[in-house]
Amino acid sequence: MMQIPSIDEVLQQEAQARFEHFDFSSAWEIGSTIREKSVSESYPVSIEVYAFGQTLFLSALEGSARENVEWMARKRNTVLLTSHSSLYVGLQYEKQGLKMEQLPYIDSFNYTDNGGSFPLLTKNGSILGAVTVSGLLSHEDHALGLWAINQYLSKRQ
Repeated sequence: MMQIPSIDEVLQQEAQARFEHFDFSSAWEIGSTIREKSVSESYPVSIEVYAFGQTLFLSALEGSARENVEWMARKRNTVLLTSHSSLYVGLQYEKQGLKMEQLPYIDSFNYTDNGGSFPLLTKNGSILGAVTVSGLLSHEDHALGLWAINQYLSKRQ
């Protein structure tokens, strides 16, 4: 079982996993990398890569459910709102003894602090979109998306 990263570890992940260049092909490669690993490991996940205001990659694997797509949208919306991973947001609220959905100004149908969506950030920290996975434990969804981003980035350094 994978360990849940600390808030500082997630911030470090976000600071390191940044893009010099990102385009439609980048989205397809990252999404396909997640899909290939998920198929080989029989993960029952849905996968989305979202950038430039639209979904650029979407896949639902055997064992996933319709709800996974809804969870992905909520996780992604949280990333786009905060420019942080949804796991980071959840850890921050947990530290305060809160859940994002309890806040009166948050629409719980559109946002969540469950992990699984990781921001696509430029080198200077501007947000382009998000890579989102749903179907595993929250921190495992996060780790799978981050793993694929790091795979992509390591080929370009």
